[in-house]
Amino acid sequence: MSPDNHFQDLKRIISAATGKAHRINVIMPFLYEGRQHRRKKRESLDCALALRELSDMGVSNIITFDAHDPRVQNSIPLNGFDNFFPTYQFLKALVKNVDNFQVDNDHLMIISPDEGAMSRAVYFSNILGVDMGMFYKRRDYSTVVNGKNPIVAHEFLGDSVEGKDVVIIDDMISSGESMLDVAKQIKERHANRVFICTTYGLFTEGMDKFDAYYEKGWIDKVITTNLNYRIPELLTKPYYVEANMSKYLASIIDIINHDVSVEKVRSSNEKIMDLMKRVNQE
Repeated sequence: MSPDNHFQDLKRIISAATGKAHRINVIMPFLYEGRQHRRKKRESLDCALALRELSDMGVSNIITFDAHDPRVQNSIPLNGFDNFFPTYQFLKALVKNVDNFQVDNDHLMIISPDEGAMSRAVYFSNILGVDMGMFYKRRDYSTVVNGKNPIVAHEFLGDSVEGKDVVIIDDMISSGESMLDVAKQIKERHANRVFICTTYGLFTEGMDKFDAYYEKGWIDKVITTNLNYRIPELLTKPYYVEANMSKYLASIIDIINHDVSVEKVRSSNEKIMDLMKRVNQE
């Protein structure tokens, strides 16, 4: 089904419950049309319109994960809108599945693949106390391919990655083109191991390129959450690791259902610090 069909089904369910439910909460991990979050030229603001529509139908709270730009909540300022991040689950997956994973400035660095993912990378690096670097996309604005200006090159800003493990963090892999290009460039700068962490792994152009990069040693692990559908083929790949969000999502539902503030589960800082303490002791 297309996202539009899913959204229509969601509205049908809400209309069936309206007037009977004590409160309607919508958990939408992958925010509907979340990438259309602001108007630069004449594009439609589908995400803001969808949120307004849900608000007008009587939805009290909207829960999402790693929204492409959470400022879209400004379209429904009087409704509950909570944006959660899977930082702790990423770290847990890395610690569990990567041998000799050391979290300190000499062995680890966080990389943002573009300026859009900067806030995620800054939070990740600050809480772990390690350095951060970023790439920015240089585009050819004179041509348009598939509705986009093609990327000419990824330019790197940051300290040396030589000999360090590198975590590239972003909100989604669609085709994976830019993510893989960044991984290759990191390897060419003599990084030790490269781990890709994204909330949503869509893999719109299949797995072939990821397979090739893994065989060449340019990527070591790809970690995505189980918040969206994943093709069965992906789950069999030797480099794929799942960051399981089920327990976290269950605790969010439980807290909302008991009329407790979601602030209790929003911040993972304490859990991350405990995990880091355990890792360093081991």
